Amino acid sequence: MNVTAIIVDDEANSRIILRNYLSKYCKTVTVLGEAASVQETIELLKSHTPDVLFLDVEMPYGNAFDLLEQVPDRTFEIVFVTAYDHYAVDALNAQATYYLLKPIAIDNLIKAVDHVTHIKQRETALLDTVLVPKVTSAEGKITIPQQDGFEVLQISDILYCEADDNYTKIYLEKGNKLVSKTLKYFEESLSSHGFIRIHKSYLVNVSKVTRYKKGKGGSVVLSSGKELSVSSSKKGALLDYFK
Repeated sequence: MNVTAIIVDDEANSRIILRNYLSKYCKTVTVLGEAASVQETIELLKSHTPDVLFLDVEMPYGNAFDLLEQVPDRTFEIVFVTAYDHYAVDALNAQATYYLLKPIAIDNLIKAVDHVTHIKQRETALLDTVLVPKVTSAEGKITIPQQDGFEVLQISDILYCEADDNYTKIYLEKGNKLVSKTLKYFEESLSSHGFIRIHKSYLVNVSKVTRYKKGKGGSVVLSSGKELSVSSSKKGALLDYFK
């Protein structure tokens, strides 16, 4: 699968090196353009729709995170390319797909491109198709603690679970429950029943997913109509649930 890209770096030499590496070692990548600042990138994005942005963090008159705030509904993946490792947490919060340190290791660049390519392949396969998860339905029962005992829920009735500090909100086909257990607890309990963590805050019943939408990390629409964000780090695992 071919992948289109834009390179953003204020250092011309860094752009040349990355472009040459992509040309030599990642032949499926087509570079649509290059930019040296936030504003130049914004202008490029008005006329191009890349699959991935190779994005340096520090630039004159604004940085990478300033840029991303100006493109809230992005459909491209982000590969940060920087000489500084202390931006890793910020990159994760910005839902970056990959994080490369300068000087760029060719093996890591190839891995980053392969990762983006895999995500794009899965997204393309899912667009305009009916989502059919590998699991047909969630079966069984789960007990949730109550002040005066416990309650038994049909797992198939659960749409998704949402983290709420040390509590978890369980959203059902009808109504919801607040339980004094962490989302991690329910992830471990329900992963074998067709549930998957799509975000630090969400655990979804895959059989209730009716649509996938591209975006920062993407989002899923459930049978109830509820739309939930998918983080970039969880996107690949989610897409692998569908054929």
